[in-house]
Amino acid sequence: MKYLVFSAAPSKLGKNHGIQTDGTYESRPRGNKLCSKLHSSEKLLIPSKTHLQNAEQNRMRPLIEDAIADLVCSRSMVIADLGCSSGPNALALASIAVDAFRRRCLALRRPPPPAELCVLLNDLPDNDFATVVKSLVEFRRNNGDEPVLLTGVVPGSFYGRLFAAESLHLVCSSNSLHWLSEQAPEDLKMNGIPAYDVDANVRRERRAVVVGAYARQFRKDFMAFLKMRAVELVPGGRMVLSLAGRRSVDLASELTHAWESTAMTLSDMVTMGVIDKEKFETFYMPIYGPSDEEIRQIIQEEGSFLIREMQVPELTSGAYSALITSARVASMLRAAFEPIIVQHFGPTGCDGEEGIMDEFVRTAERRWSLEGSLQDELAQNPRGVLLVSLEKKPS
Repeated sequence: MKYLVFSAAPSKLGKNHGIQTDGTYESRPRGNKLCSKLHSSEKLLIPSKTHLQNAEQNRMRPLIEDAIADLVCSRSMVIADLGCSSGPNALALASIAVDAFRRRCLALRRPPPPAELCVLLNDLPDNDFATVVKSLVEFRRNNGDEPVLLTGVVPGSFYGRLFAAESLHLVCSSNSLHWLSEQAPEDLKMNGIPAYDVDANVRRERRAVVVGAYARQFRKDFMAFLKMRAVELVPGGRMVLSLAGRRSVDLASELTHAWESTAMTLSDMVTMGVIDKEKFETFYMPIYGPSDEEIRQIIQEEGSFLIREMQVPELTSGAYSALITSARVASMLRAAFEPIIVQHFGPTGCDGEEGIMDEFVRTAERRWSLEGSLQDELAQNPRGVLLVSLEKKPS
């Protein structure tokens, strides 16, 4: 396989989308390096997290394969993976796409010259693209001589323009779009409303207000994402997306299970005197898990795409349940949110001695120490994922 690597300059358009695919958040002010750290940390080296991500990306495989089967009508195709990160799964979607493209070309039995496939990998500018490029060497070695493969990295926020108009055939994004462009909805910050109040009664009273504010921010961000991709995709171009989501259509139910678990653990740490209550009440995480109905309404309102397929598999049942233990879930939360927690609260607790994240893990495990308590919590708020396959309408 022939192999070319190029790098595009960071896009100056749009906002940095905070946390990347699994979760890189760029806290205000813009340009803060926490963003890439958060995103990359969640996708890196936590084995159970990697297994769950692999399973999620494998769920995307048939949707990607179907999209490519519909699109391979010429000898060249351009594919973009938005939110690639830099961990062991950074090239997972690219591998699925290349394999599907090759098989489709072989099935068509076309004579020379060989087909060409361009794969563009995107993430925030502070992502470790050097590691991504090094990984492409092994990627080339494993993919033979055909098709001709060209690859590039395109740093920038996917909530702004990244590519030339009508230059893409397929866009993929795994575990990214639940991260918001703002660390907290403006109306919550302006009115001093915490995302998660220590007082349970106050928390219940404010829940609809808080979740509604996050829902509006997600709506704004996802609408912008669709508008940008509508410009960049060719007519008939496809998108295959996965993001954290909810089965419930009740906006007041939760943000995401990961956020709820993290907030409850931090609230316990406030009660224990490990972290300061005032700091906790100004702590926000830029994450929202929409329902399938919310996604459907936004797509229909934006108007550029047809919904080819939408799935809402539950990630805490069946084969996934074996991965769900207190220690693993606590470690996964740490991997996802450590940068933003440490930035806000500092590396140590109020006593200045204990590492705040070590105490976070212990507190989370202690909360779930009773047999069945974690499973009960997950049963009440199952971790879901939304899988969406879209087609751009004709011009």
